Amino acid sequence: MMNGLNGMGRGMGFGRIFLGVFIWIILRALQNGNTRYTSQDKTALDILKENYAKGLISKEEFEQKKRDIL
Repeated sequence: MMNGLNGMGRGMGFGRIFLGVFIWIILRALQNGNTRYTSQDKTALDILKENYAKGLISKEEFEQKKRDIL
Protein backbone atom coordinates (compact mmCIF):
# COMPACT_ATOMS: atom_id res chain seq x y z
CA MET A 1 0.00 0.00 0.00
CA MET A 2 1.06 3.56 -0.62
CA ASN A 3 -0.74 5.12 2.35
CA GLY A 4 -2.57 7.56 0.08
CA LEU A 5 0.59 9.34 -1.14
CA ASN A 6 0.37 7.99 -4.67
CA GLY A 7 4.06 7.11 -4.57
CA MET A 8 5.31 10.70 -4.35
CA GLY A 9 5.86 11.05 -0.60
CA ARG A 10 9.41 9.75 -0.54
CA GLY A 11 10.57 11.76 -3.52
CA MET A 12 9.13 14.99 -2.20
CA GLY A 13 10.86 14.49 1.17
CA PHE A 14 14.20 13.87 -0.49
CA GLY A 15 13.71 16.95 -2.67
CA ARG A 16 13.08 19.13 0.37
CA ILE A 17 16.17 17.80 2.12
CA PHE A 18 18.27 18.37 -0.99
CA LEU A 19 16.91 21.90 -1.35
CA GLY A 20 17.61 22.66 2.32
CA VAL A 21 21.20 21.41 2.07
CA PHE A 22 21.72 23.35 -1.15
CA ILE A 23 20.50 26.59 0.44
CA TRP A 24 22.65 25.96 3.53
CA ILE A 25 25.77 25.49 1.35
CA ILE A 26 25.09 28.73 -0.53
CA LEU A 27 24.54 30.69 2.69
CA ARG A 28 27.78 29.33 4.19
CA ALA A 29 29.69 30.31 1.05
CA LEU A 30 28.27 33.83 1.19
CA GLN A 31 29.18 34.18 4.87
CA ASN A 32 32.74 33.05 4.20
CA GLY A 33 32.98 35.53 1.35
CA ASN A 34 31.86 38.39 3.60
CA THR A 35 34.46 37.63 6.25
CA ARG A 36 37.20 37.77 3.67
CA TYR A 37 36.17 41.22 2.54
CA THR A 38 35.89 42.64 6.05
CA SER A 39 39.35 41.37 6.96
CA GLN A 40 40.75 43.23 3.95
CA ASP A 41 39.11 46.44 5.13
CA LYS A 42 41.30 46.63 8.23
CA THR A 43 43.43 49.71 8.44
CA ALA A 44 47.11 49.70 9.28
CA LEU A 45 46.22 51.11 12.69
CA ASP A 46 43.77 48.25 13.32
CA ILE A 47 46.47 45.70 12.54
CA LEU A 48 48.97 47.57 14.71
CA LYS A 49 46.51 47.54 17.63
CA GLU A 50 45.95 43.81 17.18
CA ASN A 51 49.68 43.12 17.18
CA TYR A 52 50.11 45.14 20.35
CA ALA A 53 47.19 43.40 22.03
CA LYS A 54 48.67 40.01 21.13
CA GLY A 55 51.99 41.04 22.64
CA LEU A 56 53.84 40.85 19.33
CA ILE A 57 55.26 44.36 19.71
CA SER A 58 56.27 46.43 22.71
CA LYS A 59 54.58 49.62 23.84
CA GLU A 60 57.46 51.70 22.49
CA GLU A 61 57.20 50.01 19.08
CA PHE A 62 53.45 50.53 19.12
CA GLU A 63 53.73 54.24 19.91
CA GLN A 64 56.43 54.82 17.28
CA LYS A 65 54.58 52.97 14.54
CA LYS A 66 51.34 54.70 15.50
CA ARG A 67 53.05 58.09 15.03
CA ASP A 68 54.41 56.91 11.69
CA ILE A 69 50.99 55.82 10.49
CA LEU A 70 49.16 58.94 11.62
